[in-house]
Amino acid sequence: QEWTNNLVTWDPRDFCNISKVALPLDTYWSPPLFILQEVGDQKPSKLEYSVVTHDGGFNTTLPFQVTVTCGLKILRFPFDTQTCNVSVSSFLYPVTDLVMKKKRAAAEMKKISQSYFLTDGEWKFTNLSIIEYIEGIENMEFCIMTFVISMERRPILYVLNLILPTCALYLLDMAVLFGPISLEEKVNFQIAIILGSSMLAVILNNMLPTSSNEPPMIGTS
Repeated sequence: QEWTNNLVTWDPRDFCNISKVALPLDTYWSPPLFILQEVGDQKPSKLEYSVVTHDGGFNTTLPFQVTVTCGLKILRFPFDTQTCNVSVSSFLYPVTDLVMKKKRAAAEMKKISQSYFLTDGEWKFTNLSIIEYIEGIENMEFCIMTFVISMERRPILYVLNLILPTCALYLLDMAVLFGPISLEEKVNFQIAIILGSSMLAVILNNMLPTSSNEPPMIGTS
């Protein structure tokens, strides 16, 4: 965050050429921001300091962890791509008192986000876009900045543990059905295949996400 306070200025020549200092964030006014999709409490940051320059410029970086809501569409699970919105606003000051503007372009912020994103998880960060707009609430207008985050699921785990065994069972089922073996052996093989399919169905039920209005195609096939 960066902002300017015209009341906090000094001449560096009068203070041993000191042009900037680091002060606790609560020393001066700072813009209060809220995340609209936030659920639960934020974990407080230990870096609640702001760098103040002699011309009244404030610069602060507040890393924190927050949990937000995001509606999932898992129709194409596990080859799905999800889009989540993180909207930041300050409902204490209308647009006449506080205007938010992004400092960096979306492409630059995407590059920075990719460098900090953990790459060993289930999701792969793919894109970041920024939408700036003004929303009216109770005869007042507020600035809102929405970060649209796109993520792609890594399907390799589900392919190895679910899709490939299912395909192998179906191929085995076809081979047994049309193979030159006796009826009794076919029945025994079919019972074994049914048991294997039942085990895969239990595994599928534990692996599929449940927070979606549309069930995944792999779960209905």
